Amino acid sequence: MKKLLSANEAVAHAAAQAGCMVASAYPGTPSTEILENIAKFKDTVKCEWAVNEKVAMETAIGASMAGARSLTAMKHVGLNVAMDPLMTFTYVGATGGMVIVSADDPGMHSSQNEQDNRNLAKFARAPLFEPSDSQEAYDFTLAAFEASEKFRVPAIIRLTTRTSHSSTLVDLGDFAPKPRELIPYKRDISRHIPVPMFARGHRLNAQKRTAEMEAASCASPLNRIEKGRADFGIVTSAVAYQYVKEIFPEFSILKLGWTNPLPKGLVREFAKSVEKLVVVEELDPFLEDQIRAMGIAVVDHSTELNMLELNADRVQNLRHELVGDVPEAKRQTPASDLPTRPPVLCAGCGHRGVFYVLHKLGATVTGDIGCYTLGAFPPLNAMDSTICMGASIGNAAGMRKAGLKGRICAVLGDSTFFHSGMTGILSALYNGTPVTTVVLDNRITAMTGHQDNPGTGKTLAGDAAPVTEIGDIAKAMGYKKVVKVSADDLGGLERVLTDAMDGDEGALIIAYAPCRIAAKLTKAGLCEVDAEKCKACGACFKMGCPAMTRGREIRPGAFQMVIDSTQCAGCIQCGQVCKFGAIRRVR
Repeated sequence: MKKLLSANEAVAHAAAQAGCMVASAYPGTPSTEILENIAKFKDTVKCEWAVNEKVAMETAIGASMAGARSLTAMKHVGLNVAMDPLMTFTYVGATGGMVIVSADDPGMHSSQNEQDNRNLAKFARAPLFEPSDSQEAYDFTLAAFEASEKFRVPAIIRLTTRTSHSSTLVDLGDFAPKPRELIPYKRDISRHIPVPMFARGHRLNAQKRTAEMEAASCASPLNRIEKGRADFGIVTSAVAYQYVKEIFPEFSILKLGWTNPLPKGLVREFAKSVEKLVVVEELDPFLEDQIRAMGIAVVDHSTELNMLELNADRVQNLRHELVGDVPEAKRQTPASDLPTRPPVLCAGCGHRGVFYVLHKLGATVTGDIGCYTLGAFPPLNAMDSTICMGASIGNAAGMRKAGLKGRICAVLGDSTFFHSGMTGILSALYNGTPVTTVVLDNRITAMTGHQDNPGTGKTLAGDAAPVTEIGDIAKAMGYKKVVKVSADDLGGLERVLTDAMDGDEGALIIAYAPCRIAAKLTKAGLCEVDAEKCKACGACFKMGCPAMTRGREIRPGAFQMVIDSTQCAGCIQCGQVCKFGAIRRVR
């Protein structure tokens, strides 16, 4: 059986084929589609969105302890959130095979940093598998489950954006997903309760296990030597292998698929078979540093390979430098006179009104990870920081503690509030820091593709679930000032935010408006401009709505606004900023 699959889809198919019984994750590009595709095998796999990556990791750990095969998936920064349970569970050890998928994002296509999580796999002493295409994503996932159970340790699959979202043909063999029999559970406090007296023994076991895994990786067919020209030998892994095969097809290659522990014996064997050794890898010199530490000489070069996403042009430039038989790759740059197309909030998005008002009120705004990060850019100019999920509240509290004067406001979305915002507002309240927090409640996890969360009333499987009210959580924590206001009501927002930010107590403001795309409200209404009343003052353009376009120029540099009927969602935010009543809703 063969199917065209992305690596994310291939991992999902492999998990089902391997008898995975429990899968838990938090959505994050480029990993999101893994759980969405595993959910299609709901007859054999219990699949869920967790409120954050730490909980997802702990759920998979619990399933493994009970003897079931389990999987958790997250983007690279998500693994940071989940490192606490992972670092201890690699001591405790898996019972049922447990696979962790870390999807890294070289080039930061949709991330706030560039992070090579191979380092975290080494740090955790976990076996690491790096597929270079969808077939290997399928095969390596099956192998990871087997290695996890054999060595009693969670195994990590590292994907990158390029592999996660690229599709290749996958031979699924006799694909027949079915539940795998549980490994009988045995209560064992010396293993599952790593107090110091037990953990010290676990540490010694982890060292012994690492040596055993290294021997296994040396013998594994996932690592192979492809013989060719011996004047240069190239060590590579993951998607970098594809670029090397394209640019250096006739050279000897050590293709590594199981990269932690590094198969040192195989590396030495390969190094002896070639005159010079070159390492081609994406992001950090993870392999190169270890090979150099073994006392093996690695060719130095000036071609930059370890910053941003690798591509064939950069590898061609490496060949140009080392061999000299190909021209230097010349990357085309766009014409300088082309208009820019910056990212922008969708037409009718409720976040726009909140940021318009916060900018008007002159607030310092600590932001968070989500669609609303776009509030930082012109013309809204209403966000001062974005660090990580949930950081907005702690950042605002720190600013207030440091004595920053003026209005300060923390902003985050509903899914982010459930992910890591609840602890932030509790800490601010407990420590008496008067922070105003605005939760932009659009009742969906919008940025990663409209996944459900505890506030939507549905699970990943589509089953009904209790709706958790954000205001109820804040009140239960002890907040006295909890206000809910429509994000489309600019006047109401201004009154509520002014009162909260100028007050001397903590406040939680819930600015609600459904995501227009998720709720299918993109054509819920239509606004138009009365050209007779429009004075071309430009106030409406400060909203930054993509449905607004320049119309007739009535004086130099002053254009009337025209509403693009194909984009307008009828939110009427623009009508609230027009002093001349020139904008009205017609449908």
